[in-house]
Amino acid sequence: MENITALGGDVYEIDTKMAGYSGITAGYLILSDRPCLVETGTSTSAPVVRDALASLGVGPDDLATVVVTHIHLDHAGGVGDIAKAFPSAQVVVHEKGARHLADPSRLMSSARMVWGDSLDTLFGEMTPTEAERIVALGDTGAIDLGNGRTLSSHYSPGHAKHHVGLIDSATGDLYVGDAAGVYLPQTGDLRPATPPPDFDLQTALGSIALFEALGPQRLLFSHYGPVEAVKETLERSAEELRIWVDLTRQAHAEGMDLDHAVAMVRDRTKERYAALTSEDPGVAEQFELLSGAPSNVAGILHWLDRVSP
Repeated sequence: MENITALGGDVYEIDTKMAGYSGITAGYLILSDRPCLVETGTSTSAPVVRDALASLGVGPDDLATVVVTHIHLDHAGGVGDIAKAFPSAQVVVHEKGARHLADPSRLMSSARMVWGDSLDTLFGEMTPTEAERIVALGDTGAIDLGNGRTLSSHYSPGHAKHHVGLIDSATGDLYVGDAAGVYLPQTGDLRPATPPPDFDLQTALGSIALFEALGPQRLLFSHYGPVEAVKETLERSAEELRIWVDLTRQAHAEGMDLDHAVAMVRDRTKERYAALTSEDPGVAEQFELLSGAPSNVAGILHWLDRVSP
């Protein structure tokens, strides 16, 4: 299938075709003795993901584990649907996210407040997962991939308080979720993801430092794809966070409202991203959908109001 890319080490990237776009959100299948899906994508993407797994030979009873880096709808919105389609799979999530997978009602109502009517086209509705199938992780944990291969999870908040990074013992691949920002393979751009309400600068920088300390061989971004230049990318990720925070802090100090702060930060950062000067307007649109300036600036302002009202 054209939306599956073999990455080596029995790892397959699946384009979940979020909201019909290509290259927005990736799920990853580790086709080990105990097959594991990392990230489900949205609920509207669940059929795409199920078909991709089937084409890789993973039938309804073959998937051992579904693990999500965090419970935001572009990463975990499809968990309930995928759990139904693969009834033998355990569902693994950080303990701070577990109850929201069992009962998504609060998660869905807060998402609807943020996204309004575009929620349905972008994400669809998360369906509940039976509580007895959910495995809640503490700050570290290990997922058995079979044959002595493990996927170790490491608590990495800052983007979200229920976020984990996952490292594969066989490949050294680190699944970074959103904790290292959003990567655009077409242009090599990297930009932070700092939505409300959980963003916290020191915590986010701490998670990036933890990722560096894990010594990964490769970073696998949920948005989007594999990156080999680990050290440079993580350094860039920390630098981007600092730049967005410094600019937003300046807007905050000048008493700007959200719209003016967004316009200022967007203007002062646009030179940093080839996507925004690209001939192809689709690339810029993709970037804004993934790491929109309004959501980033709102998350940083929310944090600033907590730490320096």
